[in-house]
Parts: sequence; C-alpha cells; structure tokens
Amino acid sequence: MTDAVELTADLIRCPSVTPDEGGALVLLEKLLAEAGFACTRVDRGGICNLFARWGEKGHPRSFGFNGHTDVVPVGDEAAWTMPPFGAEVKDGVMFGRGTTDMKSGVAAFAAAAVDFVRDTPPDGAVILTITGDEEGDALDGTTALLDYMDSAGEKMSVCVVGEPTCPNTMGEMMKIGRRGSMNIWFTVTGVQGHAAYPHRAKNPMPAMARLMDRLASHELDQGTDHFDASTLAVVTIDTGNSATNVIPAQSTGAVNIRFNDLHSGASLSDWLRAEAAAVADEFGVEIDLRIKISGESFLTPPGPLSALVAKAVEAETGVVPEMSTTGGTSDARFVKNHCPVVEFGLVGRTMHQVDECVEVAQIEQLKAIYTRILRDYFA
Repeated sequence: MTDAVELTADLIRCPSVTPDEGGALVLLEKLLAEAGFACTRVDRGGICNLFARWGEKGHPRSFGFNGHTDVVPVGDEAAWTMPPFGAEVKDGVMFGRGTTDMKSGVAAFAAAAVDFVRDTPPDGAVILTITGDEEGDALDGTTALLDYMDSAGEKMSVCVVGEPTCPNTMGEMMKIGRRGSMNIWFTVTGVQGHAAYPHRAKNPMPAMARLMDRLASHELDQGTDHFDASTLAVVTIDTGNSATNVIPAQSTGAVNIRFNDLHSGASLSDWLRAEAAAVADEFGVEIDLRIKISGESFLTPPGPLSALVAKAVEAETGVVPEMSTTGGTSDARFVKNHCPVVEFGLVGRTMHQVDECVEVAQIEQLKAIYTRILRDYFA
C-alpha cells in the first residue's frame, strides 16, 4: 500500500514555493510511472506541470484528479515553531508549508490512484493533472495542462479537485462551484494646485471618494439558490501626497468583486465603466480603469458527481457534506470548461498561516475517501 502520510512528508520537504518545482513533481512522476501511469511533463512559461494517465487514452470513463504542489512563501521563518519544510510530526499533527494547501491532498489522491489501479485495474482511465502554478498567477498551470489535453486528445469525464474544503470538521463541506473574482484599479486625474486656491485646481480626491462610495453602497444582488450575495470591497485609495498645502493631480483606488452567477465579468465591467463615466462627468476629471478578471463564477449543479463524492465522504466520516460555493477561487474555475468538477479536501483552518499543519489521521481518511470514490465510480 502506498503511504499517503509518508508521501505528504516527502512532498513537504520539497521547497516548491511558486514558481519553483522543488523536486515535488519529479517525486510524483517517479511514483506514478512505476505504477504504470503514462506521464508527461507539460512545462510552460517557466512553470512545471505533470499529466499522468493510467488506462486507455480517450476512454469514455476517465476519472480525473487535479491539484497543485506549489506553496506560498513561509513568511517570517523565525515565527515558525517547527521547520516549514521539515514535515515534523508532533502529537499526531504534521507541520510544514503545504501540509493543508495542498500537498496532503495531492498525496492522498496520488496514493489512492496508485493502489486502486494496482489492486483492481478498472475498465477506464484514471488521470492526474498536477500543477506548480496555482498559488501564483495561474497562467501556465492547470490552463497549460488543459491546453495540452485538448491538443493531445486526452479527456477527463469528471474531475475532483483536492483543495481543502472543510472549515472545521473533516467531511463537512464540498464545493460544487465558486464565485467569480475580479480586481479593478481606478486612476482619477485632475489638476494640481495650491490648497489655498482650490478654484485654480481640479481636485481628484472628491471624485475618487464619490466613486468609491457609489460602488461600495450599491447592492449587486441578494444571492441565488446556490450562491451568497455578490460583494464589492474597496481595498485601497492612495494619492502619495504628503504635502497638506498641495491639491494632488492624481488619486488611485482599487476594488475587489466576488460575484455569483447573476453576473459575468463583462457585465460588471460595463457597470463599472458607466459609474466611472458618471462621476468623471460630475466632477470634470478623467477616470481610467484597469480590469483583471481572475475567473468567472460557475456551478456544477447537484447530480451524479456530487452524489458520488458525498456518498464516499459520508461512508468514511459519518458526515454528510454541505454543497457550498463559498470561499475564494481555485483551479476548478479552469477545469469546469473541460468537464464536470467538484472540490473536496481537508480541513483548511491553517492554510497559508505560520505553523501550517494537518492531522495525520485526516490524510489517511482523505486517501480512504478518494479510494472509495474511485471504486464506486468504476463499479
């Protein structure tokens, strides 16, 4: 049997801070190739990615797992009480960067897949797509893998992303969708002048304040059957002006929007431009926008895939998982264009924190859940 706990520890010891591969994908490729998986490195833009398939290419029953081995920086290493890349275990808890997000998830589904195809070779294919670019810009990670699959005729019928999904208790939540996310930067340009002669200047600050208030006060929606209400957060307003007797020429500001399936990035962009134009006209200033859409909202409606995962989770934990769309973005936003996708993984309380850690028993439990999902899917 493949030890998912030992594999997690081996992966933690690989310092794979985005975009460094750190040896994690090399380790996984060796494990999977020895188990009969056809492995292909799909590196792009300085990012390392791994595609692995056991079974027939293009089989109509091809179960996929997706995950990432890259991790966020450790931050202040002196603040850690355990080595961030040591994978040390204390009182049944393993410590290290990536223990929660999400090397334990990758280890669990890789170990489950290896043991499953060895013990009960299925009539179908098992596919693993593992990236080193989820915590970064995500431009050359899972998207590169999906581009490769399209060009090579590879196909997943369904996919489970192994991100941590449970807030507090193992098994309590799975993700059947995610909100969209977009960032918008505004630059308001007026005319610089002396604060004692405001009529000779054109102050960008009141316009910026009015625009931010209009955006933050607007109710985007009241939520849907599967999504909470969309949110807009003002995250910064800045002029860089330290002189109290100078009216600045420019002011910058930014907002972040998390939106449900009542909106699209395009529809929200149109609204934002209209709001900026109205304020610019009111104050006689120029307002420029820069918009970055990180991902659109999506939903995999409750059905066979979510039922398959929920059944396995309940069987192994005794808990019926809530079907949720909360949280930030994940690479499921890319996979959803390829096949139906849901997310299920560990308790994520310590992800990205100092002394990130995971209960060893949860890693073993997660492997058992993934194994049961595979067994039930191919039954």
